[in-house]
Order: sequence, then C-alpha cells, then structure tokens
Amino acid sequence: MNRKLSIQVESWPSIIPFRISTNVWYDFPCLVYEIEQDGVVGRGEALGVNYLNETLESMAEQLRSISAAMSDGADRQALLELLPPGGARCAADSALWDLEAQLSGISAWQTAGVEAGPIETVFTIGLEDTPEQMAAKATAASDLSLFKVKLGNDRPVERIAAIRTARPDSRMVVDANQGWSFAELQEFAPALHELGVLMIEQPLPRGKDQELAGYESTAPLCADESCQHIGELDAAADRYQMINIKLDKCGGLTHGLELARAAREKDLGVMIGCMGGTSLSMAPSHVIAQLCDFVDIDGPLLIKKDRDGGLVYDHGIVTLPTERFWGS
Repeated sequence: MNRKLSIQVESWPSIIPFRISTNVWYDFPCLVYEIEQDGVVGRGEALGVNYLNETLESMAEQLRSISAAMSDGADRQALLELLPPGGARCAADSALWDLEAQLSGISAWQTAGVEAGPIETVFTIGLEDTPEQMAAKATAASDLSLFKVKLGNDRPVERIAAIRTARPDSRMVVDANQGWSFAELQEFAPALHELGVLMIEQPLPRGKDQELAGYESTAPLCADESCQHIGELDAAADRYQMINIKLDKCGGLTHGLELARAAREKDLGVMIGCMGGTSLSMAPSHVIAQLCDFVDIDGPLLIKKDRDGGLVYDHGIVTLPTERFWGS
C-alpha cells in the first residue's frame, strides 16, 4: 500500500473575540490531515489542546513522525499505539474514519453503532466585561435556548442572573475553565442551582481538584481538563458526576467512543465538547453526540464562515448535510 499524506495549516476568523477565564481567541487555527488511498481522500481536523502546550507545529511534527506507518496502511487501532492522546492523533484518526467510510460504503455512524440523528448543541456565550453584556448576547441569540456560559470568579452569579432575566426560557450549563477555588465553588454553586443551572463544568484547576472527592454539589460537576482520556477516568469518577469528552484531548473518535462507554459503565453523565473549529471537527463529534447528555459542537457558529457543505445548524439542532461531507 502506498497512501499519499498531506498536512495543511488553516485559520478560521471568529465572528467576535471569544473569551474564557484563561484566554481569548480572535481566530481558530487548525491542522487538517489528509490520507489519499484508492482514489479517495479521508480528512481530519484538529485544533490541539492549548493548555497542554500543543501547537500546530508540534502536532504536525508528530504526524510527520508516523508518515511511514501511515503510508504503509496503519489503521485506527495501530494509530492508538503510534501516537499519544492529543490533537495529532485526533486529526489522523478522523481522517482514517472518513477514509474507511468511503472505501467501505458504511458510514462512520453505522460503524460506531449509533444513529445519525439530529442533536441539539449548546450555544456558547463567552465571558464579557459585564453581566449586562452577557445578557445582551443571550438576547441576540433569540433562535437558541440552550446556552453554555463561560464564567470566571468575577460576579458569576450576577452574570447568570442577568441572562436568566433576559432569557427566562433558556436552559444553561456553565463552564468556569478551572477559574475557581473550592471555597468559591461552595459559595457560587447553590445560587447557580437556584437560577436553574443544569451543570457546572471544570470549576477547579486540573491537578488541584482533590477537594471535590466526597463533595455533594447542588448542580452536577463535569470534568473537562481533569479528564483527558480513559487513563484519567477513575480519578474523575471520584470527583465529578459527568465528563466532557473532546476528541482533541483524547485523540480521536476511536478512543472517544471507548471513553464514553466506559463513563456510562461508571454511571457518569457524558458531554461531547470541542476546542472550536469547523464542521470537519464537529462531524466526528456528532457521532459521539448520539451517546451524550449534553452536546457542545457549536464551533461553526463562532466563526465567520464554515466549510462549504458542512453540518446544518438550525435553531440549535445539528443535522448532516444532504451531500457527502465527512464519514459517509
């Protein structure tokens, strides 16, 4: 076998600056990996894990390091041994799923054993200077009603209260992105629960969340940064009630499906998230979304223009396009 491989670096400008407690994005740079075999091309996209110091350059170097194995026909199971969890493996794994679907005529959804049905995604409201600005964002998103709200430790309850007043119809989860202390969580969680918050994501920093063991939160806690892959699931299960799977973190759909099913065996809730990106990142996540309680694949809603022919977003509901795009 002699596959042709390519690595491309792209950047997708955001509609407005996207802020969380630890960072701000003006665009979403990504790496696209392509595998050509028997006249078809499988594609995968990854943004990497910035808080683990992954860069487009480091991911590209990882992919170049396995070029011989990939050219010779390495499959998804072999890839699990070739690369560690992270963005590079995610891009290659996604490309292999896409390639396999085209060569076999069996969609990625069928191979994964799930339906390719419509799912509802959250719409992310980034962190702004004032509660009023965040309420205005929720008001502007009048066709959407399920929000994921980014919070820091500056007036988080007031921000949610402002959104609740502006959009009493909304459902909300919140994400502190490691921005709170345990004392702040204990202070904020009851008030957020009273405001109807359905889940609190990653309140404490990764590696500094031991105090969550045995803590009974009024709203379920979800591990994001604290659960990168299945090797961290046991520790997360002692501290959280849910995990957020991101394919960039765990290294692709192959491992993500294993992680989702292992989490269910531990009676944990499951969310699928993203690092941003285009429909080429969201499509593999749409597969896993069929197994999840919450879905966060709104990346294309945060950028000025998505890829042509990508997933269809309508009032928060995500469906597959009528023409082949990825994995079908």
